[in-house]
Amino acid sequence: MVFQSLERILVVDDDVEIRQLLSDYLSEAGYKVASAASGAEMQQQLALQSVALVVLDVMMPGDDGLSLCRDLRARGGPPVILLTARGALLDRIIGLEMGADDYLPKPFDPRELLARIKVVLRRIHSFPPTHEAEEVSIVRFGGWQLDTRTQQLLSPGKVIVSLGGSDYKVLRLLLQNAHRTLSRDFLLEHVFAKERVPFDRAIDVCISRLRVSLQEDARKPTMIRTVRHAGYVMAVDVIEER
Repeated sequence: MVFQSLERILVVDDDVEIRQLLSDYLSEAGYKVASAASGAEMQQQLALQSVALVVLDVMMPGDDGLSLCRDLRARGGPPVILLTARGALLDRIIGLEMGADDYLPKPFDPRELLARIKVVLRRIHSFPPTHEAEEVSIVRFGGWQLDTRTQQLLSPGKVIVSLGGSDYKVLRLLLQNAHRTLSRDFLLEHVFAKERVPFDRAIDVCISRLRVSLQEDARKPTMIRTVRHAGYVMAVDVIEER
């Protein structure tokens, strides 16, 4: 029996055959599907309808997928799975640095893409817990404020900083466990819903982006500190307001 989902997936790829293949396959899996052949068409689709997740090709004419992914993250857009013909480790790391939630090299089996979509959406829906999202509105730490409703930071200088989905989740976990060291494995499991694999730097990339957002000196961070061979810790006091 096909699972009936109300969620819409946006497939962005300049290859018409790939767009059609994925649209048909994901529709059969129970998702609503929209498609776009360029960054401009993607923006039009996002303006017209709500989208749960974007499947985004990296190698496209005009605005490339990495730039589009970075812009989506800056605006607090939907989660992104990148598709690319380049599957090298460096390319995967760059994709994560741009804010991608997952990365799938071409050629790929549509079944694997479907599995990854389900994992990302399950992660988005399961975190943070519903009761906490309802009860906690503002989190104050080190002169900063995190609005849990908009997933935006407010700097001590009153500048608004938007966070991508995975960066927000890492920061939220660190704030919930202030002064407690969280291992990379713990963060990977709760943020990316997967076990750690060799050379998987997803959490380190998130921490690096968060330090930039928080204007921290990566060599001498005062808030998010690295605990050697253990993980990361939020080293300042945290106040939650409802």
